[in-house]
Amino acid sequence: MGGPAGRLAGQGVVVTGAGRGIGRALALRAAAEGARVVVNDLDADNARAVAAEVGGTAVPGDASSAEGVTALVDAASEALGRIDVYFANAGIDGGGGPQSLQTPDDVWARVVDVNVMAHVRAARALVPRWLDDGQGGRFVVTASAAGLLTMIGSAPYSVTKHAAVGFAEWLSVTYGARGIDVHAICPQGVRTAMLESAGPLKDLLSRDGALEPEDVADAAMTAIEEGRFLVLPHPEIGTYYVARATDTDRWLAGMQRLQTKLDESGAFG
Repeated sequence: MGGPAGRLAGQGVVVTGAGRGIGRALALRAAAEGARVVVNDLDADNARAVAAEVGGTAVPGDASSAEGVTALVDAASEALGRIDVYFANAGIDGGGGPQSLQTPDDVWARVVDVNVMAHVRAARALVPRWLDDGQGGRFVVTASAAGLLTMIGSAPYSVTKHAAVGFAEWLSVTYGARGIDVHAICPQGVRTAMLESAGPLKDLLSRDGALEPEDVADAAMTAIEEGRFLVLPHPEIGTYYVARATDTDRWLAGMQRLQTKLDESGAFG
Protein backbone atom coordinates (compact mmCIF):
# COMPACT_ATOMS: atom_id res chain seq x y z
CA MET A 1 0.00 0.00 0.00
CA GLY A 2 1.21 3.53 -0.59
CA GLY A 3 3.26 4.90 -3.46
CA PRO A 4 5.95 7.32 -4.60
CA ALA A 5 3.93 10.34 -3.47
CA GLY A 6 3.71 8.97 0.07
CA ARG A 7 3.21 5.75 1.97
CA LEU A 8 -0.55 6.36 2.12
CA ALA A 9 -0.93 8.14 -1.20
CA GLY A 10 -4.54 8.37 -2.30
CA GLN A 11 -5.83 6.20 0.50
CA GLY A 12 -8.87 6.89 2.65
CA VAL A 13 -7.85 7.08 6.30
CA VAL A 14 -9.92 7.39 9.47
CA VAL A 15 -8.35 8.41 12.77
CA THR A 16 -10.40 8.23 15.97
CA GLY A 17 -9.57 10.35 18.99
CA ALA A 18 -7.78 12.65 16.56
CA GLY A 19 -8.62 15.96 18.18
CA ARG A 20 -5.30 16.10 20.01
CA GLY A 21 -2.26 14.10 21.08
CA ILE A 22 -1.30 10.92 19.24
CA GLY A 23 -4.49 10.94 17.17
CA ARG A 24 -3.82 14.43 15.85
CA ALA A 25 -0.23 13.47 15.04
CA LEU A 26 -1.43 10.38 13.16
CA ALA A 27 -3.92 12.46 11.18
CA LEU A 28 -1.27 15.04 10.27
CA ARG A 29 1.22 12.38 9.27
CA ALA A 30 -1.33 10.44 7.23
CA ALA A 31 -2.17 13.62 5.30
CA ALA A 32 1.53 14.32 4.78
CA GLU A 33 1.84 10.79 3.35
CA GLY A 34 -0.82 11.60 0.76
CA ALA A 35 -3.93 10.24 2.46
CA ARG A 36 -7.42 11.68 2.45
CA VAL A 37 -8.31 11.87 6.12
CA VAL A 38 -11.47 11.71 8.22
CA VAL A 39 -10.92 13.12 11.70
CA ASN A 40 -13.04 11.76 14.52
CA ASP A 41 -13.19 12.99 18.10
CA LEU A 42 -15.78 13.43 20.83
CA ASP A 43 -14.76 17.10 20.94
CA ALA A 44 -16.37 18.46 17.78
CA ASP A 45 -14.38 21.72 17.84
CA ASN A 46 -11.08 19.85 18.06
CA ALA A 47 -12.13 17.46 15.30
CA ARG A 48 -12.99 20.35 13.02
CA ALA A 49 -9.74 22.17 13.84
CA VAL A 50 -7.59 19.15 12.99
CA ALA A 51 -9.64 18.43 9.86
CA ALA A 52 -8.92 21.98 8.73
CA GLU A 53 -5.20 21.43 9.36
CA VAL A 54 -5.10 18.32 7.20
CA GLY A 55 -7.60 19.40 4.56
CA GLY A 56 -9.80 16.52 5.63
CA THR A 57 -13.32 15.86 6.88
CA ALA A 58 -14.45 16.12 10.47
CA VAL A 59 -16.85 13.45 11.71
CA PRO A 60 -17.28 14.16 15.43
CA GLY A 61 -18.90 11.60 17.68
CA ASP A 62 -18.46 8.58 19.91
CA ALA A 63 -16.23 6.01 18.20
CA SER A 64 -16.87 3.37 20.88
CA SER A 65 -20.62 2.70 20.93
CA ALA A 66 -22.21 0.43 18.34
CA GLU A 67 -24.29 3.33 17.03
CA GLY A 68 -21.33 5.69 17.02
CA VAL A 69 -19.09 3.28 15.12
CA THR A 70 -21.79 2.62 12.52
CA ALA A 71 -22.34 6.35 12.04
CA LEU A 72 -18.60 7.01 11.75
CA VAL A 73 -17.93 4.21 9.26
CA ASP A 74 -20.92 5.21 7.14
CA ALA A 75 -20.02 8.92 7.13
CA ALA A 76 -16.34 8.22 6.47
CA SER A 77 -17.17 5.81 3.63
CA GLU A 78 -19.32 8.48 2.04
CA ALA A 79 -16.62 11.13 2.42
CA LEU A 80 -13.73 8.95 1.27
CA GLY A 81 -15.40 6.54 -1.12
CA ARG A 82 -13.52 3.74 0.62
CA ILE A 83 -11.83 3.38 4.02
CA ASP A 84 -8.41 1.87 3.39
CA VAL A 85 -6.84 2.48 6.81
CA TYR A 86 -8.54 2.74 10.18
CA PHE A 87 -6.56 4.10 13.12
CA ALA A 88 -8.48 2.95 16.21
CA ASN A 89 -6.74 5.47 18.41
CA ALA A 90 -9.30 6.78 20.92
CA GLY A 91 -8.63 5.68 24.50
CA ILE A 92 -9.20 6.60 28.14
CA ASP A 93 -7.41 5.65 31.36
CA GLY A 94 -10.22 5.11 33.88
CA GLY A 95 -8.25 6.45 36.82
CA GLY A 96 -5.79 4.63 39.07
CA GLY A 97 -3.99 4.80 42.37
CA PRO A 98 -4.41 2.63 45.45
CA GLN A 99 -8.19 2.45 45.03
CA SER A 100 -8.07 1.13 41.48
CA LEU A 101 -9.38 -2.27 42.62
CA GLN A 102 -12.54 -0.48 43.77
CA THR A 103 -13.19 1.14 40.42
CA PRO A 104 -16.99 1.03 39.95
CA ASP A 105 -18.50 -1.31 37.38
CA ASP A 106 -19.82 1.56 35.29
CA VAL A 107 -16.32 3.01 34.94
CA TRP A 108 -14.94 -0.42 34.01
CA ALA A 109 -17.69 -0.75 31.41
CA ARG A 110 -16.84 2.63 29.87
CA VAL A 111 -13.11 1.87 29.71
CA VAL A 112 -13.81 -1.54 28.14
CA ASP A 113 -16.11 0.14 25.63
CA VAL A 114 -13.53 2.75 24.54
CA ASN A 115 -10.31 0.74 24.81
CA VAL A 116 -11.54 -2.64 23.54
CA MET A 117 -15.06 -2.79 22.13
CA ALA A 118 -14.48 0.27 19.95
CA HIS A 119 -11.87 -1.81 18.09
CA VAL A 120 -14.12 -4.86 17.91
CA ARG A 121 -17.06 -2.85 16.59
CA ALA A 122 -14.97 -1.02 14.00
CA ALA A 123 -13.39 -4.24 12.75
CA ARG A 124 -16.81 -5.90 12.67
CA ALA A 125 -17.99 -3.14 10.32
CA LEU A 126 -14.86 -2.86 8.17
CA VAL A 127 -13.39 -6.33 7.72
CA PRO A 128 -16.35 -7.80 5.77
CA ARG A 129 -16.20 -4.86 3.37
CA TRP A 130 -12.46 -5.29 2.90
CA LEU A 131 -12.87 -9.00 2.25
CA ASP A 132 -15.84 -8.59 -0.08
CA ASP A 133 -14.15 -6.17 -2.47
CA GLY A 134 -10.87 -8.08 -2.40
CA GLN A 135 -8.77 -4.96 -1.86
CA GLY A 136 -7.91 -5.62 1.78
CA GLY A 137 -7.41 -2.97 4.41
CA ARG A 138 -5.29 -1.85 7.32
CA PHE A 139 -6.42 -1.75 10.96
CA VAL A 140 -4.18 0.05 13.45
CA VAL A 141 -4.83 -0.15 17.18
CA THR A 142 -3.32 2.37 19.56
CA ALA A 143 -2.67 0.18 22.59
CA SER A 144 0.14 0.90 25.06
CA ALA A 145 3.27 -0.56 26.59
CA ALA A 146 0.83 -1.33 29.42
CA GLY A 147 -0.75 -3.87 27.09
CA LEU A 148 2.54 -5.74 26.81
CA LEU A 149 4.02 -5.27 30.28
CA THR A 150 1.23 -4.36 32.75
CA MET A 151 1.03 -0.90 34.26
CA ILE A 152 1.30 0.10 37.88
CA GLY A 153 -1.74 2.14 38.88
CA SER A 154 -4.89 1.78 36.83
CA ALA A 155 -6.36 -1.72 36.66
CA PRO A 156 -8.94 -0.81 33.98
CA TYR A 157 -6.31 0.78 31.75
CA SER A 158 -3.80 -2.05 32.07
CA VAL A 159 -6.35 -4.80 31.59
CA THR A 160 -8.06 -3.20 28.61
CA LYS A 161 -4.80 -2.39 26.87
CA HIS A 162 -3.83 -6.07 27.21
CA ALA A 163 -7.17 -6.88 25.62
CA ALA A 164 -6.58 -4.36 22.83
CA VAL A 165 -3.28 -6.03 21.96
CA GLY A 166 -4.93 -9.45 22.20
CA PHE A 167 -7.71 -8.45 19.82
CA ALA A 168 -5.22 -6.99 17.35
CA GLU A 169 -3.23 -10.23 17.47
CA TRP A 170 -6.37 -12.28 16.88
CA LEU A 171 -7.37 -10.04 13.98
CA SER A 172 -3.95 -10.47 12.40
CA VAL A 173 -3.94 -14.25 12.88
CA THR A 174 -7.45 -14.65 11.50
CA TYR A 175 -7.35 -12.26 8.54
CA GLY A 176 -3.69 -11.42 7.92
CA ALA A 177 -3.37 -13.98 5.14
CA ARG A 178 -6.50 -12.57 3.51
CA GLY A 179 -5.20 -9.05 2.94
CA ILE A 180 -5.97 -7.40 6.28
CA ASP A 181 -2.85 -5.78 7.72
CA VAL A 182 -2.91 -5.15 11.47
CA HIS A 183 -0.63 -3.11 13.72
CA ALA A 184 -0.57 -2.42 17.47
CA ILE A 185 1.03 0.82 18.64
CA CYS A 186 2.53 0.33 22.11
CA PRO A 187 4.30 3.45 23.36
CA GLN A 188 5.36 4.17 26.93
CA GLY A 189 5.43 7.84 28.00
CA VAL A 190 4.16 10.29 25.38
CA ARG A 191 3.72 14.01 26.02
CA THR A 192 -0.07 14.11 25.98
CA ALA A 193 -2.79 15.21 28.37
CA MET A 194 -2.98 11.63 29.65
CA LEU A 195 0.68 11.68 30.70
CA GLU A 196 0.31 15.09 32.33
CA SER A 197 -2.57 13.76 34.42
CA ALA A 198 -0.69 10.60 35.45
CA GLY A 199 0.39 12.13 38.78
CA PRO A 200 3.00 10.01 40.58
CA LEU A 201 3.27 7.65 37.62
CA LYS A 202 4.48 10.37 35.26
CA ASP A 203 8.16 9.84 36.12
CA LEU A 204 7.84 6.06 35.87
CA LEU A 205 6.17 6.28 32.47
CA SER A 206 8.91 8.66 31.31
CA ARG A 207 11.85 6.57 32.55
CA ASP A 208 12.95 5.87 28.97
CA GLY A 209 12.15 9.39 27.85
CA ALA A 210 8.78 10.94 27.09
CA LEU A 211 8.27 11.15 23.35
CA GLU A 212 6.31 13.66 21.33
CA PRO A 213 3.11 12.46 19.63
CA GLU A 214 4.85 13.05 16.31
CA ASP A 215 7.47 10.44 17.25
CA VAL A 216 4.70 7.89 17.68
CA ALA A 217 3.27 8.77 14.27
CA ASP A 218 6.74 8.38 12.73
CA ALA A 219 7.09 4.93 14.31
CA ALA A 220 3.66 3.94 13.03
CA MET A 221 4.50 4.90 9.45
CA THR A 222 7.80 3.02 9.61
CA ALA A 223 6.02 -0.10 10.89
CA ILE A 224 3.43 0.19 8.12
CA GLU A 225 6.19 0.44 5.53
CA GLU A 226 8.06 -2.53 7.02
CA GLY A 227 4.94 -4.62 7.65
CA ARG A 228 5.58 -5.02 11.39
CA PHE A 229 2.72 -5.82 13.76
CA LEU A 230 4.22 -4.25 16.89
CA VAL A 231 4.88 -0.54 16.76
CA LEU A 232 7.35 0.30 19.54
CA PRO A 233 8.16 4.02 19.59
CA HIS A 234 10.27 3.22 22.69
CA PRO A 235 12.49 0.35 21.42
CA GLU A 236 13.32 -0.56 25.04
CA ILE A 237 9.81 -1.95 25.42
CA GLY A 238 10.75 -4.82 23.13
CA THR A 239 13.58 -5.78 25.50
CA TYR A 240 11.28 -5.59 28.52
CA TYR A 241 8.67 -7.67 26.68
CA VAL A 242 11.21 -10.41 26.04
CA ALA A 243 12.34 -10.32 29.69
CA ARG A 244 8.75 -10.57 30.90
CA ALA A 245 8.05 -13.58 28.69
CA THR A 246 11.35 -15.29 29.47
CA ASP A 247 11.08 -15.09 33.26
CA THR A 248 7.62 -13.92 34.29
CA ASP A 249 8.18 -14.44 38.01
CA ARG A 250 11.31 -12.31 37.98
CA TRP A 251 9.48 -9.64 36.01
CA LEU A 252 6.57 -9.57 38.44
CA ALA A 253 8.97 -9.40 41.41
CA GLY A 254 10.63 -6.37 39.86
CA MET A 255 7.29 -4.67 39.30
CA GLN A 256 6.31 -5.44 42.89
CA ARG A 257 9.47 -3.66 44.05
CA LEU A 258 8.53 -0.62 42.00
CA GLN A 259 5.04 -0.69 43.50
CA THR A 260 6.51 -0.90 47.00
CA LYS A 261 8.75 2.12 46.34
CA LEU A 262 5.75 4.12 45.21
CA ASP A 263 3.76 3.02 48.27
CA GLU A 264 6.60 3.93 50.65
CA SER A 265 7.10 7.32 48.99
CA GLY A 266 3.49 8.20 49.67
CA ALA A 267 3.02 8.89 45.96
CA PHE A 268 -0.49 7.46 46.03
CA GLY A 269 -1.58 9.42 49.06
